[in-house]
Amino acid sequence: MLSAAGYAQSVVTGKLIDQTESVPVAYGSVALYLEKDSSLVSGAVSDETGTFRIENIQAGTYYLSAHFMGYATKTVSSVRLSGNQALDIGVVAMQADQQLLEEIEVTGEKVTTMHKVDRQVFEAEKFRTGKGGNAIDVMKNLPSVAVNANGEITARGSSGFSVLINGKPVQSDPTTILGQLPANAVQNIELITAPSAKYDPEGKAGIINIITTRGATEGTFLQVNAKLGFPSIEDYDNAEPARRYGFDFTLNHRTPKWDLSLGASYIRNDISGRREGDVATVVNDTIHRFPSDGERSFDETNYSGSFTAAFTPNQSDRYSLGFYGGKRSKDRTADILYYDNHAIYEGQRVYTMQYYNENLRIRTSDFALGSFDYSHQFEDKSNLSASILYEYTLLGGPTTNRNLGWPDTSFVYQDEYNTNDNPLHGVRFQVDYRLKPISWGQIEMGYQFRNLDHTGDFLYQRQNNQTGIWELVPEFSSNVDLHRMIHSGYGQLSGGQNRWSYSAGIRLESMDRELGLQDKAGTVDTTYHYDFVKLYPSASIQYELRENLKLKTAYSKRVERTTTFKMNPFPEREHSETLEQGDPQLLPEFIDLVEAGVIKDINNHSFYLTGYYRYVKNLVNRVNTVYNDTILNRIYSNVGDARSIGFELGGELKLTEWWDAFVGANVYNYKIDGSFDGFPIDSESWVYSINAHTTFTLPDNWSIQGTLNYLSKRITAQGEDSRFFSPNLTISKSFMNDRMGATLQWLNMDMGLWEANEQRITTSRPDDFYTTTNYVYEVDMIMLNLRYNLLNGTRNKAKFIKSEFGEKEF
Repeated sequence: MLSAAGYAQSVVTGKLIDQTESVPVAYGSVALYLEKDSSLVSGAVSDETGTFRIENIQAGTYYLSAHFMGYATKTVSSVRLSGNQALDIGVVAMQADQQLLEEIEVTGEKVTTMHKVDRQVFEAEKFRTGKGGNAIDVMKNLPSVAVNANGEITARGSSGFSVLINGKPVQSDPTTILGQLPANAVQNIELITAPSAKYDPEGKAGIINIITTRGATEGTFLQVNAKLGFPSIEDYDNAEPARRYGFDFTLNHRTPKWDLSLGASYIRNDISGRREGDVATVVNDTIHRFPSDGERSFDETNYSGSFTAAFTPNQSDRYSLGFYGGKRSKDRTADILYYDNHAIYEGQRVYTMQYYNENLRIRTSDFALGSFDYSHQFEDKSNLSASILYEYTLLGGPTTNRNLGWPDTSFVYQDEYNTNDNPLHGVRFQVDYRLKPISWGQIEMGYQFRNLDHTGDFLYQRQNNQTGIWELVPEFSSNVDLHRMIHSGYGQLSGGQNRWSYSAGIRLESMDRELGLQDKAGTVDTTYHYDFVKLYPSASIQYELRENLKLKTAYSKRVERTTTFKMNPFPEREHSETLEQGDPQLLPEFIDLVEAGVIKDINNHSFYLTGYYRYVKNLVNRVNTVYNDTILNRIYSNVGDARSIGFELGGELKLTEWWDAFVGANVYNYKIDGSFDGFPIDSESWVYSINAHTTFTLPDNWSIQGTLNYLSKRITAQGEDSRFFSPNLTISKSFMNDRMGATLQWLNMDMGLWEANEQRITTSRPDDFYTTTNYVYEVDMIMLNLRYNLLNGTRNKAKFIKSEFGEKEF
């Protein structure tokens, strides 16, 4: 009996919270030591709610030590255990490290990057060249993210990723949503490259979660921002000058039970530019060539507003209601002179002509999202949560295409007009249940329903030069109707033992897709069906060798679903020389990702290295075919499979008290293997990108930051995209104890010394076509941004160490 009592096992539980904000401290390390000799007995890692559980402890007297990056170590002494005892030590309140708080008061420094078990968290305020812009201007500074000359976003070389706003998914185009979210409203950006089964598997590059700004202490918080762009230094002979200005504000009021947020923004952000192109086609042994040069500029206007109300009546229940809406208009002017349009047959010119193409494409996007969330925590620490989201987006806008004489532009060769209305209705319902903690960790399960209805009415007209009447072009006019319904359920185990943190889960998904197509002539009425049932497993492990050295590895299976635009087989006229169309039987891309990495802190410096392998089945690329002698047809098609093998690395360096630097790089080998239109595709190349900035903190609250974004050339299914880079300089000054600030930006620095902010895209096929286009966008842009903060008379001293703010707001 004495022997059995001596080996009786006890359990210690508790919860880590932030002492200032009273919110959970997730993934904090908790260790239990013998009081008599300070020997380590056991330990655990807190879960997302801050709860920890240490099991299999013999009777005795111990002390408990809790620590997490950015917090002072918290010690709980005299933890006495008898046999078979379940001891709940209650709340362990952790306080932000005072030394770090003193640094934030003196120098204004914040941590750029935080590495958590399943994600990297980036502090948006550190990327100062994004101020006054939108969320894309902040994201392009992340180590694995690149933005090319046309504004296309890629993560680890892939353009497919899912976007969350405060943990809520959006069903419309990610670039559209991010382009409407002001940079000043972004607090943190979370990059989740290998998401767990808990998350929707959408997005082959993973998930980007945008955490928006709000107050973090009780009281009222107000932030107001304004930006003004100076006149263009280089206008590229564009017809209209670029205009850049904007305004946004965020208002937040918090009490012990209520959290109310209101925000709005207006941004006008025009970009001047031009394009240089050359196209050649081979039709019936005749070479047709049409080089061109002219204006390519953008006039962009964004409005957006958001409101959130969260109510916490007690410690068990939380309600949240959110709305987010906006309007966006982006006008692309492409007025191009085709200065040497000619044909060659058997070495002789058949004809030579010049003409002027006046092309204006207007794209509009109006969207509104609403969500309601509820969560309840039971007495046994289990949790039930439910959410419903509705999204409405109206896409559309006309394109005018006029081929005119040159130099006499009063002569009209061809005048065409096409427009479309694309309303989208999306519904998402989700319920999640987290069981009470067990010895292995935390078990979670849930169900999700998603429904998407997306219709399109495409109308194409051409003016009859004889009668002046606009006539329907039926082969380019259509009605499109997409319905997609998804049911999915998941189960996941996550937890930690001693220095180990782990997560494993599986998601089962059933998808049904129906695409209806009709042409305006009434000759086509077809419905395409596609469905599947698929499993998406995931797993991740992290091991803490020492307090400043961690190893991690993960696996995730993902899917990239096809959009309605990419499945519409009816051509749409984009330029004088270009049609675009989709494939109604386009298959989704399925992705397998494996990664492994190491995180190392050395004194005031932090470094990380992650290797990864990604395999993509049913790769979708935009490829070209010859439509006629002077028009190419761009088609979205499954061109085969692709694989990427690479690594990303980064470092945060504190070089002196007044000088720090952040460097991130992504290097990978990319290979495409497949075929299109009877032609084999076998392309392979090395690709790399570099995002870096260095900051000098000067006396009297002055600072200077230099930034470089570089993307190397990379292959496509039929060619390559050239390198692209953008250097920037920012000078900042804060006033009134950091309540007010001014930032002067010099964007896309060039001064005629190098070819910044331009990119050449080239595709070809032997004895069929060749096309190359160099997009030259505005350089040496000067912007002034002003900021005013009010936070109830006090600074939020603990904000800089927070990577998540916990509220599910919109």
